[in-house]
Amino acid sequence: MTESAALPRPAPMPDMLLDKEFWDFCSDRKLCFQRCKSCKTWRHLPRLMCASCGSPDWEWRESSGRGHLYSWTITHQAMLPAFADETPYAAIVVELEEGVRMVSGVQDIALDELEMDLPLEVAFLSISEDTSIPVFRHRSPAAR
Repeated sequence: MTESAALPRPAPMPDMLLDKEFWDFCSDRKLCFQRCKSCKTWRHLPRLMCASCGSPDWEWRESSGRGHLYSWTITHQAMLPAFADETPYAAIVVELEEGVRMVSGVQDIALDELEMDLPLEVAFLSISEDTSIPVFRHRSPAAR
């Protein structure tokens, strides 16, 4: 094991209550997004007002966790030592069924398997005893 493999992954450090709520759901292994109560638009990143209609009325709703690969980039040089043993790795943009897009990582997908519209589903990676982050893997055939 190299020195970098022993380094812990950086954990989310939300500085706003809305961000903390998102990460708390993730730690409970639930992918949740805000949904406007007025126009029913889903949104991510969390914010106080709907970008579509301006309503301040919203709720947290659980996502299906299903989507497709919208875009990606391959990183060959780790910006943080904790990721040095994982290079090269993909940073992906997933478009979920609810219409929101989010940046994440992949699990159990080879980099040469990445292609536009690849069907994906959420999985959660535990990075500490009380913190999990969403990553995406191939969508199971039953969920397609």
